Amino acid sequence: MLCLGGDIVANIKSAIKRIEVTKRQTLENKTKKSEIKTYVKKFENAVSAENFEEARELLKLIDKKLKKATSKNVVHKNAASRQLSRLSKKMNLAK
Repeated sequence: MLCLGGDIVANIKSAIKRIEVTKRQTLENKTKKSEIKTYVKKFENAVSAENFEEARELLKLIDKKLKKATSKNVVHKNAASRQLSRLSKKMNLAK
């Protein structure tokens, strides 16, 4: 539990530790999601600029990052699959 000032309210040692661990994990998850979003934006820019070679490489990289995030439970399996499918569809329609 957190107070308005950001201080930890929990009294039990294990609860305090869980709060700290959760904060750290949340930060790591945000970083991974943000990285994937950045690559998706680069991919979309490459497709709109008709730079399909770069887009193909970025799609492979996005696939790898999404699968890694899925295995670490950062992104749900179905969400990752849906996102990759939509990106593949964009690339195939743009060609």
